[in-house]
Amino acid sequence: MSNNATEMLVSAMIKFLRSYPPFDRMEQDDLQFLGDSVKLAYYPKASLIVSPDTGVVRIFRILQRGKVLVRHTGEVSVMEHSSMTLGPGECFTIGPVIAQRPSSSSYTALEDVFCYELPAEVFLVLMQQSSVFNLFCTQYLASLLSQSRQQLQMHFSQHVAEQQTMNSPLASIIKKDPISVTPDTPTRQVIEVMASRSIGSMIIVDADLQPVGIFTQSDVLKRVVLSGASLDGPIHLVMTPDPHTLPFAANAYDAALAMAKHGVRHVLAVDEGGHLKGVVSERDLFTLQRVGLRQIRQTIDSATSIDMLLMASKDVRQLSLNMLAQGVGAEQITQFISALNDTLTRRVIQINLDKHDLYGIEWAWLSFGSEGRDEQTFSTDQDNGIVYICTDIMDREQTQLLLLEFARDVNEDLDKCGFPLCTGKIMASNPGMCLTLEEWEEKFDNWIRMPEPQALLNSTIFFDFRPLFGKFNLADRMRLTLLRRTRSNPLFLRMMAGNANSILPPLGKFRDFVTDADPEHPGNIDLKKYGARLFIDAARIFALAHDVAATNTVQRIKLSASKMHIPPEEAAAAVDGFNFIQLMRLRRQHSEQTQGREGDNLVRPDDLNEVDRRILKEAFRQARKLQQRLKLDYQL
Repeated sequence: MSNNATEMLVSAMIKFLRSYPPFDRMEQDDLQFLGDSVKLAYYPKASLIVSPDTGVVRIFRILQRGKVLVRHTGEVSVMEHSSMTLGPGECFTIGPVIAQRPSSSSYTALEDVFCYELPAEVFLVLMQQSSVFNLFCTQYLASLLSQSRQQLQMHFSQHVAEQQTMNSPLASIIKKDPISVTPDTPTRQVIEVMASRSIGSMIIVDADLQPVGIFTQSDVLKRVVLSGASLDGPIHLVMTPDPHTLPFAANAYDAALAMAKHGVRHVLAVDEGGHLKGVVSERDLFTLQRVGLRQIRQTIDSATSIDMLLMASKDVRQLSLNMLAQGVGAEQITQFISALNDTLTRRVIQINLDKHDLYGIEWAWLSFGSEGRDEQTFSTDQDNGIVYICTDIMDREQTQLLLLEFARDVNEDLDKCGFPLCTGKIMASNPGMCLTLEEWEEKFDNWIRMPEPQALLNSTIFFDFRPLFGKFNLADRMRLTLLRRTRSNPLFLRMMAGNANSILPPLGKFRDFVTDADPEHPGNIDLKKYGARLFIDAARIFALAHDVAATNTVQRIKLSASKMHIPPEEAAAAVDGFNFIQLMRLRRQHSEQTQGREGDNLVRPDDLNEVDRRILKEAFRQARKLQQRLKLDYQL
């Protein structure tokens, strides 16, 4: 073949690759090296390209035309939904080529297939010289997720123009060196310095310059003037001890989340040795957002009416949308929404406590479902309950009646604030959701001992509980009882594992995705039912089986992984897959709500760009891996 013809073929190949990740971000020289090194290979329909029996894999392949069926070891039939297909632009056998081992999967041509093939030794050279290609091969899903977030930021660029983002490092926010004093400094001197330098807070540090307390402008009134404290006394008597700190490498989102969770207005940045590096205030974060965290907190904390809280709930959504537009991850956004919604719910409870006499009753307000997991999205309804103690001298019916009347007002007010009443009646105002500690424990015990279909469904909702207000120790006792009883009942866990495998990832046998599962929405996939739920269900079983008290799905996967001897990279891939599906849900809900429609969880794969289609397929594959682990663990 002439040099001109060869150059034309290489040029055509590079043009083709430029349409797919990671080649669309690789340097021209690296693509040229790739183009000069590959060969185009042909495989007729039904031919086996790679299998565990073909030995050590010595060729990296890029699919140029046709479709390839991937079937993992142990799968019985190519007709199973657990199979998946690869299309043009997708690569395969990356892991085996790097590890120089046989493939654990079989790759079969579903139709006539053409592949670009790269010898293993050249593949390894390309990994060394191209950082983009190296990242793609070693952190496949994380690499694609990063590219997807960049595209999302570009899509929303008008919303964040001229704004710093919540991804800004604390180092870029902190403009001044911190001012600090020792614990023995007279209070008068501290106040004088704060006034002369126009600063809102003073940090108290020990001899090693590690922060031990904070004193703010509001403390002057509350802790000095109103309490009559001596101005000549040491500052450590009136400071707030153990201030909240973050690593200096953290970002603005981390500071905002800490403020939202703990109800504070200042967070301290410290280095690796715990030494004070700077102070971040709500005012600093306000400059990053059109909707300020400080505004929301002040509105919630000072609210005396439900109308004021309704304004705050709208601001929570707007602030969350800003974070989505700025490329903040789904895990952080859902936690942020949950943290601020928790604060709002507590304020609704406090307002209603002024109208109900619950003195002498030990009780706690519980959240279930997505709120209980710290995973609320833009569209969420109420799932809550009450646990309480009924002593021998108390009238159980009268006590429950008082709590039900209180809960009814709280549920109605939350509905007014934008949290719809639960159509399934999973609310504290339902007598079945307002129970004594012993009744909750008995209910859990019955579901575990007799795991009928309804009991298994209930466990997917109620076992993800978290206390929001009241006596948190009651929820802790419920958690300990739950873990003890599930751990000692392998039959229940096996039934839960079977239930978790009743819904399969929508990966097609001969096409990328199954989109006809819901006749009412042809061409779409419900990301909550066929995506997020698969990760949530598996993580719940892992946690219950391995004594993990966390309710958040990501935390459950991470904490269970070490106990289950799951490799860190495998756990990280599962977390990435779950977070991407959550991000897709947030994007869909945002898109629907901006057009005046109620947000749903549907996605049409045909409308996705190539990167997002690739990630979605990989995310579903990660869900299938978790399900396969459950099958093996419980011999399903």
